[in-house]
Amino acid sequence: MLNQKTIVITGASSGAGKAIALEFAQQANKLVLAARNMVALEETAEECRALGAEVKCVQTDVSEPTALINLASEADDFGNGIDVWVNNAGILAVGSFTDTPLEVTEQVIRTNLLGYIYGAHAVMPYFKKQGRGILINNISIGGFMPVPYGVGYSASKFGIRGFSSALKAELKDFPDIHVCDAYPAFLDSPGIQHAANYTGKVLKPAPPVYDPRRLAMAIVSLAENPRSELMVGSISNLIRLAYGILPGITLTITKAVISTYLNQAKDSGKTNGNIFNTLAFGNAVFGGWGLPGRPKAHRKYIAAGLLATTALSLLLVRKTR
Repeated sequence: MLNQKTIVITGASSGAGKAIALEFAQQANKLVLAARNMVALEETAEECRALGAEVKCVQTDVSEPTALINLASEADDFGNGIDVWVNNAGILAVGSFTDTPLEVTEQVIRTNLLGYIYGAHAVMPYFKKQGRGILINNISIGGFMPVPYGVGYSASKFGIRGFSSALKAELKDFPDIHVCDAYPAFLDSPGIQHAANYTGKVLKPAPPVYDPRRLAMAIVSLAENPRSELMVGSISNLIRLAYGILPGITLTITKAVISTYLNQAKDSGKTNGNIFNTLAFGNAVFGGWGLPGRPKAHRKYIAAGLLATTALSLLLVRKTR
């Protein structure tokens, strides 16, 4: 269904973005790949070409609005129009709010939130001129669940969800222009390796972690059959439900889990990660954090989460009586 479509993917040099590019490449599409790291981006491009795609690489810092305007222009010239635009580029800073430099928090928001807004603003005139187009925002479950020690990240993800909802309402008069949001759970990607870290501890993602290719397949499915939102992974549904019903308890559990981990984790130096500059490592699809997640493999985590939430809820009810 997507054969020979022109698809733009930001943050395509590693992790989820690279997985998304490779998934689209299997259908012989014209891909316009964007990232700051041109060396890693060209590596992704070569893998996509080997699968039959035509590929153009455009060095892009999504925190700069002019870079997105240039990206959209390059994509339009390359493909004679733009069919799908995937907002994916993102960065992460972990640490207490006061320990994290303000300029770092600002850059996280500029990249994760404003980068998506800049991308949408750059491509929307092309969509309106064509009378069609699909904008896909890879938001993550962080759009529904705040993350202690990741204040800038949470602000950006909640912001994307609000921005996207408003844009969808505004585009009601354009039935063939779709805005789709994907909410994956934690991925086995290099994101944590690239993260800025001000905790003084070695960072690891919370289990279970999902195969980034699972997200990539979900993104392609949105391009084939657009829908307003798509939860990717059973853990995403669980977290969304838990925070929606019991926000206080869910945040208390989350804070306790993160604090316990940080108290027990090995010491590590503080770093700005890839906030301001690209890194020469961790440019694969996978981060090497564990086995790719399958639905059945996560049932034990889901069951444990439900039991813990239920137990705490009952305890809270008894204390208030």
